Amino acid sequence: MIEPVFTEKSLKAAELGNYTFRVEPRMDKKRIAAEIAEVFGVKVIRVRTIKTGGEKGRNARGRNFSIKAGKKAIVTLKEGDKINIFEEGKK
Repeated sequence: MIEPVFTEKSLKAAELGNYTFRVEPRMDKKRIAAEIAEVFGVKVIRVRTIKTGGEKGRNARGRNFSIKAGKKAIVTLKEGDKINIFEEGKK
């Protein structure tokens, strides 16, 4: 499972060639690079990963919420390659 992350920070990084994805915690860097290259047809130069911790709390209405722990990957592509879904997010 690879899912793009669309935030202000990730869209700014996409302009510089660094694309952010939410991935399964079990995936390693080689598997992430292979899957992105296969799905989007680009050449991956570098993969950086970040583990995100889970979170529990209460919202303003007093209801409990929880966010599962996960993993994000920041992928750098070969010069000239682009992933179009990040370009469409700007519109």
